[in-house]
Amino acid sequence: MISFVLGHLCTLRSSGLLISFLVAISVLGKSNGAYSPSRCIPSERQALLSFKRGLELDDHDHEDSNPLSSWTSNSSQEDCCSWEGMSCDSKTNHVIKLGLRRYHLGSEINPSLLKLKYLKHLDLSFNNFSRIPKFLGSLTRLRYLNLARNPMSGTIPSQLGNLTRLSFLDLSGIHVITVVNFRWISRLSSLKYLTLTAVNFTTNSDWLQSIETTPSLRVLNLQDCHFPEVDTSSLSHINASNTLESILMSYNSIDPRAIPWLLNVSSNLVDLRVHENMIGGPLPNSFGNLTSLAYVDLSGNGFQGEIPKSLGTLCKLKSLFLSCNQLSGTLHNLLESLQVSCTKNSTEILNLNFHNHQSVAPALNELYLNENLLEGPLPNSIGQFPKLHVMNLEKNLLTGPLPTLSHFPSLRALYASKNKLDGSLPESMGQLSNLKVFDVSSNSFSGVVSQAQLMNLSKLKQLDLSFNSFTLNFSSTWVPPFQLTSLNLASCTVGPQFPVWLRTQLILSHIDISNSSVIDVIPTWFSNVTSKLQYLNLSFNHISGIVPNFPLRSIKQKSSSRRSYRSLIVDLSCNQFHGAIPLSLSNAIELYLSNNMFTRFKSFLCTPKDRETVLLDLSNNLLFGRLPDCWLQWRRLVILNLENNNLSGIIPGSIGSLYGLQTLRLRHNSLSGILPSSLNRSSGLLLLDLGDNNLNGKIPTWVGESLKKLMLLSLKSNKFYGRIPPNLCHLHSIQILDLSLNNLSGVIPSCIDNFTSMVHNRDDNDKTITNTYSYGGGPARRYENNALVMWKGLEYKYDKILGLLRVIDLSSNRLSGRIPAKVANLLELVQVNLSRNHLSGIIPNEIGELSRLESLDLSHNDLSDKIPMGLAKLSSLAYLDFSYNSLWGKIPTSTQLQSFDASRYAENMGLCGPPLTSTCPGDEIPAVPRNSSNGYVEDHDEEWLDMTWFYAGIGVGFSVGFCGVFGTLVFKTSWRQAYFRFFNSLGDWLYVGITVGKTRLSRRLQSNEYW
Repeated sequence: MISFVLGHLCTLRSSGLLISFLVAISVLGKSNGAYSPSRCIPSERQALLSFKRGLELDDHDHEDSNPLSSWTSNSSQEDCCSWEGMSCDSKTNHVIKLGLRRYHLGSEINPSLLKLKYLKHLDLSFNNFSRIPKFLGSLTRLRYLNLARNPMSGTIPSQLGNLTRLSFLDLSGIHVITVVNFRWISRLSSLKYLTLTAVNFTTNSDWLQSIETTPSLRVLNLQDCHFPEVDTSSLSHINASNTLESILMSYNSIDPRAIPWLLNVSSNLVDLRVHENMIGGPLPNSFGNLTSLAYVDLSGNGFQGEIPKSLGTLCKLKSLFLSCNQLSGTLHNLLESLQVSCTKNSTEILNLNFHNHQSVAPALNELYLNENLLEGPLPNSIGQFPKLHVMNLEKNLLTGPLPTLSHFPSLRALYASKNKLDGSLPESMGQLSNLKVFDVSSNSFSGVVSQAQLMNLSKLKQLDLSFNSFTLNFSSTWVPPFQLTSLNLASCTVGPQFPVWLRTQLILSHIDISNSSVIDVIPTWFSNVTSKLQYLNLSFNHISGIVPNFPLRSIKQKSSSRRSYRSLIVDLSCNQFHGAIPLSLSNAIELYLSNNMFTRFKSFLCTPKDRETVLLDLSNNLLFGRLPDCWLQWRRLVILNLENNNLSGIIPGSIGSLYGLQTLRLRHNSLSGILPSSLNRSSGLLLLDLGDNNLNGKIPTWVGESLKKLMLLSLKSNKFYGRIPPNLCHLHSIQILDLSLNNLSGVIPSCIDNFTSMVHNRDDNDKTITNTYSYGGGPARRYENNALVMWKGLEYKYDKILGLLRVIDLSSNRLSGRIPAKVANLLELVQVNLSRNHLSGIIPNEIGELSRLESLDLSHNDLSDKIPMGLAKLSSLAYLDFSYNSLWGKIPTSTQLQSFDASRYAENMGLCGPPLTSTCPGDEIPAVPRNSSNGYVEDHDEEWLDMTWFYAGIGVGFSVGFCGVFGTLVFKTSWRQAYFRFFNSLGDWLYVGITVGKTRLSRRLQSNEYW
């Protein structure tokens, strides 16, 4: 048919007839299905099939179990140009593009790709290829090569330097790869975009020169790389590039001497983002030639010293990020550095001059100076940036009042929190009509905030005046012109009435009016405000009454194929609420209701409902009755605190259904019965405090076998009896063990040195016992536990340094036997209390090796023998009690042991020496006789000779004897030789005699054994 068509085309002279004929042929081909020519080059199709055969497909990570199912040799799909991820040239039919991004392909990249000689675009990013093959350097027509996010290792082959037509190269990997020789990069004459991640450049001292000599490079992106020290002499010969426009470098280790080069690499640089690197040192004054810079981010590099003045030449600068460094100096000096000298032809510049300044920064929109060491007041000259949209000065050392804000008509966000600013809010604040965010929290501001100051802020969304001494004076009928999404007034004076103007704020997601002197009840209209809340904090006020059942909901949204949740945190603690806890509060993810007067909570706990709560704190209330057995509905709980209430009855078995529980605190109630065995399923528990109850029975063995992550275990002041199970020695993470005030008997387990956290050096950075959890795929949250610990005889509440304590308290039981010597292996112990037991035997001398020990109480036992000398080495000891034992002998002499009151050694009949008043035998100081007037001494009517002449005679006799003997030996050589010869002979005679005697004795003993 084809030959027929070609033979008759020449006879069709009119274009109309030709078109009609072609349409007819097309219809004919479609009608009989016989005409479907393949566009694919057979050799390239075979090359692609070979490439596929060498792949490992991950069937579980892709929507299609076979993502390359269209790659087949079947006649129906033999056109490789229509295969998945393929593109061919419309004229030559050669494969020019292979895009297999995120196909989860693995193994090696097959060299069969070499047959794709016309390939221009190769994207194998986000797969599982293990190395970069050398043969890729032979695909010389490549313009685009992307191997990003593959777990590649090894080296980057220098053969990639043959890809002279390459415009885009991305080798950002997951694992560290090495560059042996980076000079090949300069041969890529067409390269415009270069991205390298996790590359080790440490063997390439000339990496800077290699980048510099890449002629067409426009964008350089280097992340998480390791660079060597820089040879500054070689940098001086580098000419500046005219092509590089953007440098993106983050999370690298960079020699500080490389920074001046980066600031002079190109006169056309527009975007400079060198942030979160390990650099340090001063920020170079090398910005003078970067006149095109519009975006500068140098945050998080540890730069020190003052901001360089050459930044002031950047007339086109729009965004400046210098946050999270250690930059110092005053803001006045900084602003002087940023006073630019731009062309005077610009009417925009001339129209924006203030206070007779000759010029300003006309383009600056964003200024981030937060988290530095800037000090001094905020000068009025800060108004030289009239186009400023965002100014972030938080976490510095700035002082004084806020300046006039009227010069910032474009300001949208002001962050000045956590400084030392004072004074009152300026009246000019009301002129910021574009303001959306105003945050001056955690300063020393004071004065009255009036509604007039906020009257024109119609666009305001976030207002944070917290942790200042502001007093809000708003009329009860005032209707604000704004609709806030976030309001923070913590530690300001808002009360005594509940702020009525809040009833107009219907889109609030965050409210914090804690510690704001509110003495009122929650008004009924508050339910109109809470429906969209994600955070509500009314704590530390005097709000009373019954908490209304206002609507709170955890907003569930669908995100792709799974549900995600927005956290809802409610804190009503430290108020005067009473009655029942409303059911609506169970929608909270974190719920803090401690230190109130709630009495009923069964309906709150047990009403059938799907709860998402992870933290529930009902401590220090007036809850009474039996602990409800309906914990199956609270399976997401991580922290549960019910301590200091009037709860009674047994601990219900359903509490064991809280598999994710990390903190359980039921202390100081009236709970009874045994520990439920179901609790062994909460294997993630870090803190278990059941002290001050009426629990009884033996301590279960599963505590040590199943709760191996416990860091704090307190069963104090209960009625547990029996032996301490040796299984507790499996608590390798335990830091505080309190079993005091029970009826435990038997011996202290000798395996006590298995408490690994008390043996090995602790990390002093872990100062707290912290729960870490996340919710709905969100960021991790931290909860710092606190606990009451008996410390040096008194009970203290610890939180900020709870993680530093290493405590064993077994006091007030009926333990017997010896103190195990292995307790001395617990080198990190800071307190040991074994008092009020029936322990006997000696105090182990090895306890003196506990160099961190600060408190040791062994009182009220039956310990005997001497106080070991090793205890004199306890230099950190601040509390000690050995009273009421059977110790005897002299108290060892040390700075610490003599510093304690004598009562700490009382009722040990044989002890003597300081600080006790009783002296030890042999330590008596003879009484000095009293002199009489006639030169004699009188003592009980007996006369003694005057001892003055006696002592004088001793001195004379010693001098004569010493000089007579040793003087003769010095001057008489023969006598000296004879003297030393005699002693040498005497030594030899003694040695021989002892050796012979020892030999005879040994033989005699051997003969006796034989018989």
